[in-house]
Amino acid sequence: MKFVSWNVNGLRAVMTKGFMDYFNSVDADIFCLQEIKLQEGQIEMELEGYHQYYNYAVKKGYSGTAIFTKEKPLSVTYGIQMEEHDQEGRVITAEYEDYYFVTCYTPNAKRDLERLDYRQVWEDDFRNYLNTLKATKPVVLCGDLNVAHKEIDLRNPKTNRKNAGFTDEERAKMTELLEDGYIDTFRYFYPELEGAYSWWSYMGKARANNTGWRIDYFIVSEGLKDRIEDAEIHADVMGSDHCPVVLYMK
Repeated sequence: MKFVSWNVNGLRAVMTKGFMDYFNSVDADIFCLQEIKLQEGQIEMELEGYHQYYNYAVKKGYSGTAIFTKEKPLSVTYGIQMEEHDQEGRVITAEYEDYYFVTCYTPNAKRDLERLDYRQVWEDDFRNYLNTLKATKPVVLCGDLNVAHKEIDLRNPKTNRKNAGFTDEERAKMTELLEDGYIDTFRYFYPELEGAYSWWSYMGKARANNTGWRIDYFIVSEGLKDRIEDAEIHADVMGSDHCPVVLYMK
């Protein structure tokens, strides 16, 4: 099976930048989007062979997620069933026979860390949500998790130490998640690979210089360890400030 996750930074915008060419060429079993930035009825996607599920933010033009899947899920739920977290369209969970598949767009702590306190609450509640799922069956989590976990996961760790996405607090929450029985699949296969990033600022020719961050993930619960086969970052795919990330699983 092939799974793809991509923060498109506006689905309508990326549709004009070759999205369908990539979508058709990659032929994913499940294709997930984050930051779709639209409301119901603002786009019609012709995706033959796929079931489509969207979670829209209450705020217009903001956040939002989507799942396109060849196999119809047994059930689909939106959010994490906590009203304080479920206004921004950040999570979709698709249940299949032998695992849950979750796509997530984690809240950004913001430039001056104004949302860092909220982010910490979110992290705990979201981890508890995943653990509740995992108690029933294994979990595949993908999405823009808005954190570079280790120094190897961004180009300039020293100068970003106190910036959103690389604060000690955010990194510690990722460590807590992994220690709860989850695997960062890219680092599982490529623990020492440098220069592997999934997001680049639009400022200062960051993408041309590969001054990036790896903040988009596929994470699986340890019960799926024997089923994961490879992970990829498709850094050559343009159209967003993020690029797609991929997981292959038996």
